[in-house]
This record gives sequence, C-alpha cells and structure tokens, in this order.
Amino acid sequence: MTYRGLTTAEAEASRRIHGANVLPEPARLTFGQAFLETFRDPMIRILLVMVALMVTMYFVGYAEIYEPVGTIVTVLIVATVTARTSLTSDDEYHALRARTAKDRAKLRRDGGLHVLPVDEIVVGDLVILQGGDKIPADGVLISGDLRVSNAALNGETEECHKRADAAAVFPEKTTGDTFVDGTTLFRGSVVFDGEGLLQVCRVGTATMMGQMASEMQAREPASPLQVKLAKLADQISAFGYISGIVIVALYMMFFALRAGGIEAYVLLGWGQVLVDVIEAVSLAILIIVCAVPEGLPLMISIVLMQNTSRMLSRGVLVRRAVGIETAGALNILFSDKTGTITGGRLSVVEFFTADGTVYGADLLAGETVLAAQLRRAIGRNTASMYDESGAVVGGNPTDQAVMYALGEKNCRALQADETSQAGQRQTFNSVNKFSQAELPARGIVVYKGAPEVLLARAQYALDAAGNVVPYDADALTETINAYAARAMRVLAFGYSASAFHTNEVNADTVLIGFAAIRDDVRPEARAAIAEVQAAGIQVVMVTGDRRETAVAIARDAGLLRADGELVLT
Repeated sequence: MTYRGLTTAEAEASRRIHGANVLPEPARLTFGQAFLETFRDPMIRILLVMVALMVTMYFVGYAEIYEPVGTIVTVLIVATVTARTSLTSDDEYHALRARTAKDRAKLRRDGGLHVLPVDEIVVGDLVILQGGDKIPADGVLISGDLRVSNAALNGETEECHKRADAAAVFPEKTTGDTFVDGTTLFRGSVVFDGEGLLQVCRVGTATMMGQMASEMQAREPASPLQVKLAKLADQISAFGYISGIVIVALYMMFFALRAGGIEAYVLLGWGQVLVDVIEAVSLAILIIVCAVPEGLPLMISIVLMQNTSRMLSRGVLVRRAVGIETAGALNILFSDKTGTITGGRLSVVEFFTADGTVYGADLLAGETVLAAQLRRAIGRNTASMYDESGAVVGGNPTDQAVMYALGEKNCRALQADETSQAGQRQTFNSVNKFSQAELPARGIVVYKGAPEVLLARAQYALDAAGNVVPYDADALTETINAYAARAMRVLAFGYSASAFHTNEVNADTVLIGFAAIRDDVRPEARAAIAEVQAAGIQVVMVTGDRRETAVAIARDAGLLRADGELVLT
C-alpha cells in the first residue's frame, strides 16, 4: 500500500485546529521576578527583620536613621545585582536553545519523503520510524513491526512489541496497559528495533510527554551554596534568639541588684520596670544587629556575577549563578565520546577483504563481483535512505556512513532493480549486533554487523577476485584489531544462500568484505581535556565501542597517557 501523507494545505489546517508539536518550555525570566526572587534568600530576610527593628528603635530614640537606610541600600544593591545576573544567564540560555539543532523526523508529505523538525509535525502526519529513532508524537502504528522502549515515560526497561493495525484508534484515556498494547506509540519512546509508519494522533501538550512536561514545571532544588547559606541564616537566627534572651535576662538582673533586690526593684513601680525592659531589649537588638554580616549577601552576589561573566566570556553558560560553587567542587567529569570528544560524523575510510586486500572508499563505484555484492549488502540492508534533496536520512551514524559511501546513484539503481528488492528484514539492534535482509529474487540473505558476530558463523569469504575461498580467522582478527587500534570502527558484510532466520546468522554465510569507519577527535577537545585535567579534574570517557577503539580514541584525545591507566569494559 502506498502512503502519500498530508498535503501542505492539510498540514496547515491541522496545525490551526490541533496546535503545533511543541512542548512547554520554562518561561522567560523577567527582571521583576528575578528581583523578588532575591527576597527568598534567608540572609536577605534576616537583614529585612534587622531593618524593621532598627526603624522601631529609631522612633524610640535608640538608633540613628542612617543605620536602617544603609542596610536597605545594601539589600537593594544585592537584589539588583542578583536579578541582573540571573536575567543575563536566562537570556543566554534561551538564545542557546534557539540555536541548538532540533530533533528531526522523516515523514510523508505531498506524496514524498521529507525530513522536518519535530515541531512541524501535525495531527494526521505519517512518520517513518526505524531502529534508534525517538518517537516524535503520540499516535498509532499503521504499518510495520516495532519493538520500543517506554522507559522515558514509565521507567520500565522491558521493550514492547508493536504490530501494525490500519484500523487502530488512539485511546481516549491512557492507562498503564496502553503503554504495552499492540499499536499505541508515545512521544519520547525509542524504537529499539524494526521499521514502521506512525499515524500522528496527538501533538504538543496533548501528548503524554507534553502533559508530564507541564506538570513538571516545578521550582528547582536548592544548590549546595543556597543550602549552606540557609544553614548559616538558621545559625545566625538561633544565635540571635539565644543572645537576646541572655542579654535581656542579665540586664534585668543588673537593674534588680542595683535596686537592692527583686522586691525592692518591684517596689520602684511597673513604669520603671517597663522602661528598663525597653532599654534591655534595645541593647540586645543593637548587639545582635552588629553580629549580623549585612555585607555577606552583597559580597556573594558580586563574586557570583563576576564568575558568571568570566565563564560566559569563555563560552560556558551558567544558567543559575549559585551553581558555580557546585562546578568549582567538580572532581570527576564523565563525557560521551561520539559528538563530544569526537566530531560525531562517521565516514568510510577504506574497505578490505578477508585476505587483507585494501581498497579506497571509491570501491563501490566499480563493476567487480566484490563491489556488486557490497552494494547489495549496503543498499538493501541499511536503515538509512536518500531523501528528495539527496541527503542521507534515517538510521544510525554507521548506517549513514556506509550509505554515503554507496552514493545516491547506486542507491537509486538498487531501488529500481527488480532482482534486488528486499523481502523479510531485521534491523540492527544492540543485542544481536547485526541486521539482515532477504533478497528473494536472488535467493540470498545479506548481512551487515559486528565482525565478531559474522566471523563466528562464516566459514568462507570472497577474495579480491570475487571467488569464494577459505580464510584465516586469526589473521583476519589481527587485521580488525589493527584497525581498531587506529580508532576505526569495522563493519562486516556477508551473504547466505540459505533461508532467512530471525535473530540468526546462517552457518553457510560468506564474508563479502569489511568497511573501516572513523570519527575523528575534535581538535578543540584535546585542548579542553588538557585544561580540565590541569585543574585537577579526572575526565572519564563513556562509549559503547570496542575496547581497542575506545583506547585509541582516548589516547588520541589525551585521556590515556600510560599503559597502567584503567580501561573498564
């Protein structure tokens, strides 16, 4: 069945009716909000109480007016500086979000394939889903077969099997059973395996994730610095209460002893006692006020503002100034490899066969038996595809790398070749570590996956001339390890003349060849890692690559400098 999707006019009409596929974002901070937020600080509240007491004492003649006025000016300066710092960080944060690349999805529109930001998806759109894709909206599966993970929504790590039903209807009420039913898909879930077509039924805040995002617009937890300042404020308050009581008690005892005892003191009259009480309380307040560090909030605000500006000038955005103290206490920094330490774009460097013959990335342009088999193993067994603009879309970065190596011309030719049409398919996943596709017209199944998976089953391989010959497994393993030592990922290709079997590589598989793929270390990453390490911070790289590949990248990035340093697998 051919799916054309919505037309542009229908998509616009749907957007007007159902809204855009946009999740709620934190509201922009205003100066007034940031200014008032300062008065939540316990230290500022203590200063305000102190101002109220000093004003009271001024009216009874026990304090000068410049004392409360000076404290009020200090509080206003603190609030202004803090608000300005918070406002600058918030503006930079929203500007950064606007510049950040948004998630994109593949969908059918106007009868063609388009890759659009997920924000532009509307109710009624048909979205193409493949292994590794994040589902962009709520809807039902109308074509294909998927295994998805709903862990981001319900915390359950067990994958759910979804089967297509063209007549499926999105349920009005979502329950726990809805997550595991046969057809319903939710935004935020991840496709673990398979391919399918999602018909969008809910977008934006109407999605399950949108509702969760709306409910989670809660106040952020206090930072370690705020916790410490709150503790200090509590200690100052406790000191003030205890000191005040002790001072008043001692002062009243002094008055009583001076009068000749408690009875004699009472005989002086309650008017005199009240005057003495006011004097004692005033003295206690003066002593407590002197003990309050009214300059501390101002000093903290100025230091945080300077540090925030300094880090921003170096390209580091600190959204909450009070978080700088936490960053200053950093001991270990965990970093992803792909896209952070490395550039995030894989490309095929060269191909090689089991007998050790090496070819350039242009091998697939040739007309040899080896090139033809590789073209089929890539073009008919890869989750990526070329869109109408000639860009590779879909699939994981490895799929995209080999699809770019195949080229749009070869890909289109395979799509038009009746003898190379695929039947049953199984996409790559992290458990099986291979993908396979049946080519019924040719009577073969083609494989693409981790070398160790195909080597465990294959007994023969193609040589440079395209002949099926035995191969030296030990020598081939050494070759693969040598590529891994050069920070290259190796992908194996093979074919079998036996029937298609799910989750299994056939025992008669013949190795076609191998692709060496590389993602280079970012030049700026080396300098950044060296600078962080010089500051006494340990940097740990986290990756799903082979040990040899991870070690090579780590050495190239400057993370591993000695053989004795630890590598965990």
